[in-house]
Amino acid sequence: MNQQPRTRILAIIPARGGSKGVPRKNIKELGGKPLLAYTVEAAQKSKLIDRLILSSEDEEIMEVAKSLGVEVPFKRPEQLAKDQSGSMGVVQHAVEVLEQQGDVYDAVILLQVTSPFREEGFIDQAIEKFIKSESDGLVSVLPVPHEFNPHWVFETDKNDELKIATGDEEIIKRRQDLPKAFFRDGSIYITKTECIKKGSFFGKKLTYIESNPDLYVNIDTMKDWEKATNTLEKIKLT
Repeated sequence: MNQQPRTRILAIIPARGGSKGVPRKNIKELGGKPLLAYTVEAAQKSKLIDRLILSSEDEEIMEVAKSLGVEVPFKRPEQLAKDQSGSMGVVQHAVEVLEQQGDVYDAVILLQVTSPFREEGFIDQAIEKFIKSESDGLVSVLPVPHEFNPHWVFETDKNDELKIATGDEEIIKRRQDLPKAFFRDGSIYITKTECIKKGSFFGKKLTYIESNPDLYVNIDTMKDWEKATNTLEKIKLT
């Protein structure tokens, strides 16, 4: 019996040096170790990631990553490390550089340092679902509170009058009748390489995996950093 070829997965941890909300946050110590270490350790426990690399333009971050056992096969171009630089350009650059070296992958998993807490095994659960679903992409999500469900959200039109954001004519009256709605929590993005090359993290068929809401934090400000510190204390107590 012919076996399906194994899906080759490249994991990329993006970590640029510039950060205004929390200066040097990627290597700032949280609970006695650099923030970067939490994502690195989660990725290193994966059995389904074929290669783990860091993308950064910052020499100090690159050295910290190497000390944690992460490959740093290139230095990110400065134009991809500015405030307005998006993740897509960073991932496309990494894929292109590695392919020029003859290292080709079927899919990329993007692991952001700013979402440090992931349950053990969560990364592999996400990869397994991505492969089994035969989707173009997968994102980790959390449920939207019902009061913020898009069917209950209003937006203004050109006359500054309110209309239901989904385009519905009538409001859904009962909470129980609302369809499920989710928001991206930033922990995991998985995408087929062919979609990355076309400039899309989602492709045409997108699936999802729900994160643990007790571990949710997305660090952008000092208030988020305080939340991460508090969350870490709760994790240590469990």
